[in-house]
Amino acid sequence: MPSYPNLFRPLDLGFVTLPNRILMGSMHMGLETLPDGMERLAAFYAERAQGGAALIVTGGFSPNDAGNLTTHRAQVSTPEDAQKHRVIPEAVHAAGGRIVLQLLHSGRYGFHKGIVAPSPLKAPINQYAPRELPAAEIESTIADFAAAAKLAREAGYDGVEVMGSEGYLLTQFLVLRTNKRQDAWGGPLENRMRFPAEVVKAVRAAAGKDFIIVYRISALELVEGGLSTNEIQQVARAVEAAGADLLNTGIGWHEARIPTIAQAVPRGGFAWATRNLKQAVKIPVIASNRINAPEIAEAILARGDADMVSLARAFLADEAFANKAKAGDRAGINICIACNQACLDHYFINQSASCVVNPRAGRETLLVFAPTSKRKRVAVVGGGPAGLSCAAVAAERGHEVVLFERSGQLGGQFNLAKKIPGKLEFGESVAYYVERLRRAGAKVLLNHAPGEAELGQFDEVVLATGIDPRRPAIPGIEHKSVASYADVLSGRVQPGRNVAIIGAGGIGFDVALYLLERKERATLDAKAFAHHWGIVQDPAVSGGLDPKGLPAPHPAHRITMLKRSSTPFGLTLGRTTGWVHRAELARNGVKTIKGVEYRRIDDAGVHISVDGKESLIPADTVVICAGQEPLRPLPAKHLIGGAKEAGELDAKRAMLEGAELAAAL
Repeated sequence: MPSYPNLFRPLDLGFVTLPNRILMGSMHMGLETLPDGMERLAAFYAERAQGGAALIVTGGFSPNDAGNLTTHRAQVSTPEDAQKHRVIPEAVHAAGGRIVLQLLHSGRYGFHKGIVAPSPLKAPINQYAPRELPAAEIESTIADFAAAAKLAREAGYDGVEVMGSEGYLLTQFLVLRTNKRQDAWGGPLENRMRFPAEVVKAVRAAAGKDFIIVYRISALELVEGGLSTNEIQQVARAVEAAGADLLNTGIGWHEARIPTIAQAVPRGGFAWATRNLKQAVKIPVIASNRINAPEIAEAILARGDADMVSLARAFLADEAFANKAKAGDRAGINICIACNQACLDHYFINQSASCVVNPRAGRETLLVFAPTSKRKRVAVVGGGPAGLSCAAVAAERGHEVVLFERSGQLGGQFNLAKKIPGKLEFGESVAYYVERLRRAGAKVLLNHAPGEAELGQFDEVVLATGIDPRRPAIPGIEHKSVASYADVLSGRVQPGRNVAIIGAGGIGFDVALYLLERKERATLDAKAFAHHWGIVQDPAVSGGLDPKGLPAPHPAHRITMLKRSSTPFGLTLGRTTGWVHRAELARNGVKTIKGVEYRRIDDAGVHISVDGKESLIPADTVVICAGQEPLRPLPAKHLIGGAKEAGELDAKRAMLEGAELAAAL
């Protein structure tokens, strides 16, 4: 049984002692403005408190109108706001936990017309330009933070987290990149860091001494003109002197062109930056970003990189992460796979956040897995994501479940996904669901494709048989050079030097990344990741960016991606991860051609026509990534996942459909 002694040491803050070193980090859930949003948030946080988190940080709430992230109002600035919030700390306290409210002013990152900033400079990720804050309004904004903290206390929160990282308003005051002022709030760093220090000082004065103040600071900025480590340490000391109890860390600005939480980032890949901060202050410092397993968190603490660890998406994936780790139940933890598909990507399109591998997250009051009142014999045909989700929940509810899988292993398309650079985590999900099935007593039959007669013995039959890759009608599609994406990712086909990929959706991008990076990324650690993305640890370097830029790539294949449509490449990729994939392909010289008419495939490669002009794409290997068709070998009352609708291997929909159906059986 694994042991994590450093993770479960208490942490004394003087007026309060935390039972362990696990902080549940802030996440924007997108529930705040819904009619039942506060009750749903209360249930969401209460389950994480019951699951053992020492301290929970809410999603961001603004102290005033200008600071809202979107046109939707999510702030704490009136007694009515405080009253609405009461349900959250009450639920968390009843579950034995503690919770702090994050105070976040968006600055120039707000997506509405009333945004403000230290200087009127538009962010590269925003369509709106901010209005420059006059000095008097800076003072009133500080007062708004203080008032919000006082309201948070009245609402029952144990403290606040002042958001001073990732490029939001407080960060914008700190750097010359965004602060061009010549008054007392600009110029030298001593002036620029006045604003965050004054905010913390005012919050402490308004909320009292026995109130937790967490300050979230960018430990590494990753933007040109960003603070150096030496300067960040100076800001940290000022914040400490102003009254902060804990120093939480963020990595990078949202406009940074380096991934910070996506799958490309190795586990715990930025803990070294936290260590630099820890050396500068006496208050506890918290490490964050891609800490999704207890052994990673334990190693960070054991090395002395931090005093606590912040896990955000890890608690989306498993509400009982901390309790399971404390019990040594590593196999029972549902690991975050860092896909962002149902959490961050949802938030950026104004949908409420959830989790691909835990579809109940954010739906605690809606998706209830109650014990069944009538035990049924349930057959689930297909052991991919949809089938695993359905079978596990149905068995845990008390049904007699048999899961049939025609191949020799469970996992379906996840077994291909885990071959993609950065997606090794998908294997964790397969192992977790297999363990859930074992514990719930479900029977698993591998290498077994049932017939109608066998399925006739069951009360309910669920078809989760997945998809068949589509083979487009192109002359020469049977040529020896042609392979499916499954052939390539499984290793059955070893592509040649020149590769043409037909189809440029998510699967096409995955195949391209696999071919470009499979050897380099197989053992990618924090040091190799930093080198790959041009990050340096020199404490005097602005933003932590290597002045020499990114190292030159050495791709093993020359790749051309082709598609029929004329829409931009990567349009269907995730909002928060797609740019990483596009950047990697561009960096490695991948050629992209859209609006293609396919003429034929032969020994020379792929013959195409674009706007009436004929050309040849030389190719030793042609990889087909042109979509899928539902695979329905049997009639069944219930269809889920790809068997219901084939669409870019949509694990998010598949696992949700499986869980929802199992909850209703």
